[in-house]
Amino acid sequence: MIELTNVTKLYGTVIGVNDVTLTLKPGAHGLLGPNGAGKTTFLNLITGQLKPTLGTIRMFGGNPWNNADMFRRIGVSPGDEAMYSNVSGLEWVRFLVELQGFTRQDAERRAVWALEKLDMTAAMQRPISSYSRGMRQRTKLAQAIAHEPELLILDEPFNGLDPVGRHVVTELLRDWTRRGGSLLVASHILHEVEAISPSFLLICGGRLLASGTADEVNALLADVPNRIRIICNRPRELARRLLDEDVVEAIEFDGAEQVTVATRHPLAIYNYLPQWAAEDGVTIRELHSTDESLQNLFDSLLRVHRGG
Repeated sequence: MIELTNVTKLYGTVIGVNDVTLTLKPGAHGLLGPNGAGKTTFLNLITGQLKPTLGTIRMFGGNPWNNADMFRRIGVSPGDEAMYSNVSGLEWVRFLVELQGFTRQDAERRAVWALEKLDMTAAMQRPISSYSRGMRQRTKLAQAIAHEPELLILDEPFNGLDPVGRHVVTELLRDWTRRGGSLLVASHILHEVEAISPSFLLICGGRLLASGTADEVNALLADVPNRIRIICNRPRELARRLLDEDVVEAIEFDGAEQVTVATRHPLAIYNYLPQWAAEDGVTIRELHSTDESLQNLFDSLLRVHRGG
């Protein structure tokens, strides 16, 4: 579906995307990275809005640059809000569907259907200037799905949505993939992508750091230095066992029931902790990795990438 070969995009002396090579088959994929990681540049390259400085890009086997046939096969919801404020949501979506080659009647029918899917029926006749940020976001998503493309490409689709809107969009995208549609969602929030996609691309500083399922990425990080916080009834007995097994580098106690261990072998601790706790009579109530945030995930992957 998507193929990049040694793709680099430069903005003068600034690197937007740095030597990315990957192949994506049809399905649901998440593009994860901190703000400024290069996600939007990546999406603009594969949708033909930017030309790569180096390398080649193929979408459905063709060059995406100025490719009208390819544009009809994708639906794009950009991160910015390039919308006309003095028209209604229905008029705006219908006009964009007409640009895909549909008659006005067919475009109207598709626009109504898409806005209903995004729970925008009651507001679709109102001018966009009266919309909240979340309503504008749902209207953008409606125009992306209205012509029923093969692939949806969404840049931060949950921005500005309230909890109800997030639920509506999540269920829509889950149903989209269940019915065989493909999806590429860019986000800086891990749990948003986890809710709809089993496959991830992790990008930071314009570099593709890892790709695969959540389990595959976690396996890659299994032996990266980590800190684990454990709350239990006998933290000193547990610490003694961890020291005896030679799987920790440092131990800190905080209060009577909390111990934090620094380890280069978190996978060994996760695998054997239930057995050790049972043998030593330790009851574990909570277990946290202090490096489980998205930013720390990327910091760990950067260390791996640099050979650290």
